[in-house]
Amino acid sequence: MKDMASGNAGKFQDPALTAKGEPRAKVALTNPQTLWFNTGTLCNIECVNCYIESSPTNDALVFISADEVRSYLDQIEARNWPVTEIAFTGGEPFMNPQMIDMTDAALERGYEVLILTNAMRPMMRKTMQAGLLRLQAAYPGKLTLRVSVDHYDPALHDAERGAGAFEKTLKGMKWLRDNGFRMAVAGRSVFGSSDAESRAGYADFYAAHNFDIDAQDPAMTVLFPEMDETVEVPEITTACWGILNKSPDAVMCSSSRMVVKRKGADKPAVLACTLLPYTPEFELGTTLQEAERDVALNHPHCAKFCVLGGASCSA
Repeated sequence: MKDMASGNAGKFQDPALTAKGEPRAKVALTNPQTLWFNTGTLCNIECVNCYIESSPTNDALVFISADEVRSYLDQIEARNWPVTEIAFTGGEPFMNPQMIDMTDAALERGYEVLILTNAMRPMMRKTMQAGLLRLQAAYPGKLTLRVSVDHYDPALHDAERGAGAFEKTLKGMKWLRDNGFRMAVAGRSVFGSSDAESRAGYADFYAAHNFDIDAQDPAMTVLFPEMDETVEVPEITTACWGILNKSPDAVMCSSSRMVVKRKGADKPAVLACTLLPYTPEFELGTTLQEAERDVALNHPHCAKFCVLGGASCSA
């Protein structure tokens, strides 16, 4: 990751030092709570601003298997990580034919499970519905599906995701509601509304459809800032923790890692961050033991999304 456009030119080059020569902030894995699995970058739709470039043809990250997931669940226990949550993202996780098996593998070991989905056709296939219903019955209250609703206005949502996407997602959400699944929502702040305005809009949307989702709870209605690498952001130095009155323990990479399977790779890799799947320096190795090392905050997303934005992908 070099040659940042616009105001970030010259920044984020050296993992140890900022462009001004100041020591760059690092974050230690102090309390691993969530292990993420990217199920693959294939998706049934192609969004305008997808940070991971998911699409019906992008298989840069291939389908991870249930056996590979189980291997990392074994490693959690072997490393004595205090993980409470296993989370799955994509692409669209329900494109992966082993999605139910992977979810079952995590639930049977007692973890909370979070699945990020657009709740469209892949989730609504009869085999996936049957699997979800079985897991819901076997592990009540342990599974959450976070549905991507970019905006509560159908026209704005469809501007990002394609004509008719809102109605298809709404149909999936109604199925989840009617079958007693716990839902959360992921929205976006690209539309210019204030946080309060956005949450009020989502609250009205939930009320209109009798969705039991708290619009005011940032873990249940997650409003993600836009992740534009060209927007100028400050580099985070070691002095910033005191200036911002923030602890590195509050940053996502202190409590989570993500496993991906790259196309052509013999085995999965462990990444420092869910937001940087294509940035080589954030790949920490193939095992959880290797992934226990510190992470240098050497990317614009580290500053804008995590440190200054205070956002987190986890529930």
